[in-house]
Amino acid sequence: MSLRVPKGELPTELREILLKQLGEVPEPDEVLWNNPKVAEANREFAARLGAWDAADASLKTFAHMAVAAQIGCSWCLDINYFLALNQKLDLAKASQVPRWRESEVFTPLERDVLEYAEAMTNTPPTVTDELSASLLDRLGPAALVELTVYIGFANFASRSNIAHGITSQGYSDACGIPLAGRPAQSSGVTSTA
Repeated sequence: MSLRVPKGELPTELREILLKQLGEVPEPDEVLWNNPKVAEANREFAARLGAWDAADASLKTFAHMAVAAQIGCSWCLDINYFLALNQKLDLAKASQVPRWRESEVFTPLERDVLEYAEAMTNTPPTVTDELSASLLDRLGPAALVELTVYIGFANFASRSNIAHGITSQGYSDACGIPLAGRPAQSSGVTSTA
């Protein structure tokens, strides 16, 4: 797949910051910069999301990766696996998110969060009262609201990247453990078409 929208010209200062932080300018930033108001709003909201702390960072990262794996956004999988390394999260777990149903490394809570992320991503969503109540009981209202909005943003980012033709930039190559591939057929996943 190739970019469907050309890269915009980022301000020099922002380009330098991104290069310093990530070693490469993320293509989503470059594509969104065709409309600076959209790009700035996206960066601002993403920064605010990153500052939220009611839900565990690993749960949010794994949830984002589950969304990306289900939708097929290689860029989001790539960057979130790289961020997991930099956040010192469990890379053995992060590497298995695309095949979480088959993997035995996840706790029951992590499995429920991954199931919730996929259920929110299904079209139409398939979140059940039972799953929501279970997460509410274990996480509390503030963390569940945060996790839900985080997963919603992951859907927004993943779907936007796919529509723009953005794919992996190789950020995860720096991680010591290879990222597992998604199984050909996952149970419980419905079409997003």
